[in-house]
Amino acid sequence: MGSLFKFFQKKGEPEEKDGYMTGPEHPLDREIDALYSMLADILGSDKLVIKAGKMDAMRFMRSPLRGERILALQRIILENPTIEHIPSDAEIPKLLTELSERIADLMARRSLEDKIEKKIAEKLEENHEDYVKDIRMQILDEENPEKESPQAKERREALEKLEGVKLTQSVMELLRPKTLDEIVGQPRAVRSLLAKLSSPYPQHLILYGPPGIGKTTAARLVLEQAKHVDSSPFAEEAPFVETDGTTLRWDPRDMTNPLIGSVHDPIYQGARRDLADIGVPEPKPGLVTDAHGGVLFIDEIGEMDVMLQNKLLKVLEDKRAFFESTYYDPTDPKVPPYIKKLFDEGAPADFVLIGATTREARDISPALRSRCAEIYFEPLTPAHIVRIVENAAKKLDAALADGVAALISDYTVEGRKAINILADAYSFALERREGGAPVVIGKDDIYEVAQVSRLYQYIKDKSSERPEIGHVFGLGVSGYLGSVIEIEAVAFPAHEKGKGTVRFNETAGSMAKDSVFNAASVVRRMTGLELSDYDLHINVVGGGNIDGPSAGTAILAAITSALTKRPIRQDVAVTGEISLYGRVRPVGGVFEKAYGAKQAGMKSIIIPMENDKDIPEAHLGLSVHPVETAEEAFKILFADGWTEGGATDADNGTNSAAEY
Repeated sequence: MGSLFKFFQKKGEPEEKDGYMTGPEHPLDREIDALYSMLADILGSDKLVIKAGKMDAMRFMRSPLRGERILALQRIILENPTIEHIPSDAEIPKLLTELSERIADLMARRSLEDKIEKKIAEKLEENHEDYVKDIRMQILDEENPEKESPQAKERREALEKLEGVKLTQSVMELLRPKTLDEIVGQPRAVRSLLAKLSSPYPQHLILYGPPGIGKTTAARLVLEQAKHVDSSPFAEEAPFVETDGTTLRWDPRDMTNPLIGSVHDPIYQGARRDLADIGVPEPKPGLVTDAHGGVLFIDEIGEMDVMLQNKLLKVLEDKRAFFESTYYDPTDPKVPPYIKKLFDEGAPADFVLIGATTREARDISPALRSRCAEIYFEPLTPAHIVRIVENAAKKLDAALADGVAALISDYTVEGRKAINILADAYSFALERREGGAPVVIGKDDIYEVAQVSRLYQYIKDKSSERPEIGHVFGLGVSGYLGSVIEIEAVAFPAHEKGKGTVRFNETAGSMAKDSVFNAASVVRRMTGLELSDYDLHINVVGGGNIDGPSAGTAILAAITSALTKRPIRQDVAVTGEISLYGRVRPVGGVFEKAYGAKQAGMKSIIIPMENDKDIPEAHLGLSVHPVETAEEAFKILFADGWTEGGATDADNGTNSAAEY
C-alpha cells in the first residue's frame, strides 16, 4: 500500500492552484486518498494500477489537481474511459458521496462473494468422500459395464419397432434404370463415360447437361460395368459415394467439413470422451476418404463454395486429406497411433471425381475444369421421352392407351419429370380400376395430372407447310435446351417518304436491336429499298430476351420478306449472326438449337458455315444447310428461292451481298 500511495500522493504545503486548494492536509484530499485506499483493498494494488491504465486514468491519478484525481476515480469505479469533465471544488463533495456509495457496493459484493466461496469450500470438503466414491463407482462401471440399462433397453426396442415399419419401394427407385441399355438418348455420352472410367488411367470428369436426363444414374452404372473390365483399376468393392454440391459449405473454422474431413478438438467440439479427458483432438475423415479407391460423385458441382472447390483441388493433387489442430502434440505419448498417423500422414483419398452440373462450362471454376475431362449429355427429344415412358409402364405392369406416351412428351423434355407424370397418372388409373382388371393409363389421367400440377405443354409443333410473308423461325438456346424463336415483321409505306420509323420489342435485348440495324443495311444492299421509306414493325413473338446476335439472319429474312412481300418457308429454322456485308457469322449452341428445331417440327435448319462441324450430318433427321452469305440462306428460306441480285418488284439494280 505504501508504494501505491507514493505513486499518486501529493507533496508540499497547501496552496491554491488553477482554482483548487491543494496540499495533503486538505480534508477533501484525505477523503480522496481514503477512496483510493479502499479501492486498493478491494482490487489489490497491482490490479488497481492495471485497471487505471485500461481506463486511461493513470495521468490523472498522479495529478496535483484534486479535480483530475476525482476524474480518475470516476473512470476507474464507473469503468468509463470516456468521462472528460474535471469537477470543481464545489462539485467534489457530491461526487465523493456517490463514489463512496459505489465503493460500498463493491465491498458488499466482495464480502458476499467471500462468504459464498467459503461455503462452497466447506461443502466440497463435506462431500469429498461422496465424490471420491462416485468416481470409484464410475470407474468400476467402465471396467465392468452392464449389458444395458432399463432406459436404454426401452429406447432400443422402440427404435427396432420403428425399423420394422416400412412403406413400399418408392416409384422413382423402382423405375430408375438398372442397366446402361435403359438409359435413353445418351449413347455417345455413356460410351465416352465408360471409355474414360475403364481406362487404366481413369480421368476426373465433369458431366454437363439439362436436369433429369440420367447423368447420376449413368455414372453409377458405368462404374459397376468398369469394375468388370480387365484394364480398369477399380476393384469389385470400389465405392460410389454420392453427395450434392448445394449442401456442401466451407466452414472457415474447419470444425465441420463433411467433404474433406474435420478435427474435433477436445475443448470446442469434444472428441471422444477418452480422448477429451487426455486433451487429444480427434480427426474425422470426410467423403473424400470414404470414396478412396472408387468414385466421388458430386451432383450440382457448380453450386459448391469456391473455397471448398479449392480445398478439393488440393486433395486431388495430393491424393490425401490432411488435418491440422493446435491441440495436437506429436511428442505426446498419450496420442493413439491411428490419430498420430492421420495427423502426420493424412487420410488416403485416391478416387475419381465425377461432377455433374446443369450450369454452363463458363460457370465452373477454370482450375477445376483444367483437371477434368468434360462430357456433354444431350437433351432428350419427344421420341426419347416416349421410349422412357413406355419402359417405365412395363415396370409398373400398366398398359398405355394410344397416344399417352406422346402426350406426356408434350409436357416435358426431362426423363425424370416424365416418370413423375406417369407415376401420378398410374395412381389415378389404379384408383379407377375395378377388381383385378389390368391397369390402363389413359389420356384423361394425363390431363388430370396436368391440371392438378398446373403443367403446360412444353413441346408444340410450330412448323407448317404453308409459307408466310414476314414470318420466320430463328433458333435460341437457354442452358442446354434449344428452342425456336418466332420473329415477324410488317412494313407499310411511310406517310412521308424518307421519314419512316422502325419499331422493335424493347424486351428482346440490345443485341437483337443491333441486329435490326445491321439487317437494315444488308436489306438496302440486297434489294435497293430504303427502310426510311417504310414504317417497319419487328416483333419477337412472346417478347423473350434474345441473348446474343444469333437472330441476325432470321431478322434480316423477316424484314426482307415484309418489304418484298415474298413468302418464307415455315418448316425451316435459321441461326447465325449477320454482318454489315451480308455474311452469316458463327454462333454458339448450334447442337442444342438443333434439338429445339426438331421438337418444334422443323425439317431443315440453316447454320453458319463455320459451325458445320459442330453437329453431325443429318443430325436428328434434320436437313442441315451450312451457308456463308445471306443470299445462300435466302435461296433455302424463301418459298420461291432467291435470284442473284435479289430480284424484287422494287429492285433498282443494287449489288447483292455476295458481291461485297
